[in-house]
Amino acid sequence: MTTCFRASFVFAALILATLLAGICPLAAQVNFDRPGNDYARTAVPSGDPAVCALACERDRKCRAWSFSYPTANSHGAVCRLKSAVPPRIESNCCVSGVRGAGVIEPRNSRLENATDRLGGDYRNLPVNADPHGEACKAACEADHKCRAWTYAQPGYIGKDARCYLKDRVKPPRRKPGFISGVVR
Repeated sequence: MTTCFRASFVFAALILATLLAGICPLAAQVNFDRPGNDYARTAVPSGDPAVCALACERDRKCRAWSFSYPTANSHGAVCRLKSAVPPRIESNCCVSGVRGAGVIEPRNSRLENATDRLGGDYRNLPVNADPHGEACKAACEADHKCRAWTYAQPGYIGKDARCYLKDRVKPPRRKPGFISGVVR
């Protein structure tokens, strides 16, 4: 095989791999942890799991990662890089993934994960910690003045979880640690 032909073949294989990656993208697993095989542990001041995924991509030793959301008992979000790919376990504390997987937050018509609707607040109240913001959504649905809501997970606004009820529907903006929804 000539050098020119070999280079063309490798280039074509790279293009094909890129196209296939776009067709079947890998995704991180929200609400899953991968305990074990940690070799690095760092704080994530932004509270964004995508920062952890990117740190794994940039470190040649990294094979998998786990991101832990801040809690009332912790000092903030934490990223753990792993030298192997441990099995995943279901856990509301975390987002995890393997090298090459981005972070795709689950989306549906009722919940807007990693989304804040800044402004329009007429009331805020403490709520129990809830990975889906159900108590906040229920509070908005029960109040006829409420048109939209935003739930802040513990550790993002303060020590406890908070619910913000809104009398106006404001534009969504990406913000890790928040869940929003529109009711009316």
